[in-house]
Order: sequence, then C-alpha cells, then structure tokens
Amino acid sequence: MLQLESIAILSDNYVWVLHDQQSCLVVDPGVAAPILAWMTERRLQLAGILITHHHADHCGGLADLPAVPTYGPAHPALPARVRPVSDKQSLTFPALDLKIEVIATPGHTLSHLCFYIQDLLFCGDTLFSCGCGRLFEGTPAQMLASLERLSALPDATRVCPAHEYTLANLAFARDLEPEHQALLEWENEARALRRRGQPTLPVRLGDEKRRNPFLRCHEPGLQTLLGCTDTLSAFTHLRAQKDVY
Repeated sequence: MLQLESIAILSDNYVWVLHDQQSCLVVDPGVAAPILAWMTERRLQLAGILITHHHADHCGGLADLPAVPTYGPAHPALPARVRPVSDKQSLTFPALDLKIEVIATPGHTLSHLCFYIQDLLFCGDTLFSCGCGRLFEGTPAQMLASLERLSALPDATRVCPAHEYTLANLAFARDLEPEHQALLEWENEARALRRRGQPTLPVRLGDEKRRNPFLRCHEPGLQTLLGCTDTLSAFTHLRAQKDVY
C-alpha cells in the first residue's frame, strides 16, 4: 500500500513523497540533502521525480539526486534531465504501479503543472489551503481557469500544496469574512496542528471549496463583499488585496 509523507525543507516548503516499502516518488525537490537522508533512513530507492514549475525552491535539488525519470514543464530554466510533459498527458511509474494525470495550471507561472494521482493532487504553487499562488507570470483569468479546473476534481481529493502558508492565508481570509464558520473552525484546528509541529497539509478539496475564498469567487455573497458583480472581477480584486495584505 502506498503511503504519503511530506519532508519540510527551506523555510516553508514541503517535498511530497509517495512510497511503498521499496521505492518512492518525490515532488518538487527544492534541496536534496533532506530527501537523501529520509530515503537512507527508510532504505528506499528513488523511482521518479515530478516538478511543478521552474522556481528554484521546487527544483534546486535535482543536480544532487539520482538520475531517475524526471518530469516537469517545458521551460529553459529547468535542467535537461527534466522530460517535458503537457496538459492531459498520462505518466506511469511501474515500480509504484502509478498512473499520473498531468494538468496544466497557468497562473503562478505560465508553464505550471499539477499532477493528479488516484486521490492526490500535487499542486505546487497553484492552490494552497485558503489561498492561491501569486501571479508572477500569468493573468487573473488564467489562474481563475486553473483553479476552476482543479475544483472540478472529486471532493475527496487530498490537496498537497508545496508551502505551509495555511495560517497566513487564514489571517487574510478571516479578516475578509470574520463570521465564516468554516474558516473559524479550520483556523482553530490549523493552529493546534502547528503548535504540535505538524503540517496543516494535505487538505480535502471539498473542505477548501467551502472555505477558500479564491475558490468561492462565484458566490454572490462574496462578490457583493468585494464590490464586484462577476467571478473574474471578484477573483482579480481578491488577489490584488492579498498581494498587499
């Protein structure tokens, strides 16, 4: 049976690892040393690597990891070992009996990819708990379309973002909607997890659809709160507010 674990690296990144008793797949290895130590401790072999986008905190450890099949977006900043994949492409890792669906999610970067595996979504810097990624390259319309596409996945999907941004995102969301019960409940739970030194991730997609304001810009109440009359203008306004929060 496959197990999901996270390795905390840098200041707030997570490297996600999917493994059985012999092999593992890692997602967004920003640095190599903690991953190598983790694998050595568990006597696991690296079977493959997935890269969501070209930012260094997501791929900086590649040079020091074994030369295994590595997949990611087509981008000149990524090393040659990364095999470019594109939207709706399927990948397989026989060692772990995995089939992976590639989902293009432009917004944070234009070439950003997410990877959907069974009930898991490795979403890099596209979707966070109670937030979404900054728009370094894409437009609000592109990011909104990407988030709407992810929202269409099953509610039971476990969302695995690449950063521990939950409490910071909750602070913004609670300021925006201080009476929102789902946000209040999640803030209390998330604070308790962090006090115990535990990650707040992964989260259920269905829960995020109830509480994440960036997934709720279609709701008339939120649009009214933001002084907007349509989903895109609400999302654009919300993202601009978060950028300066």
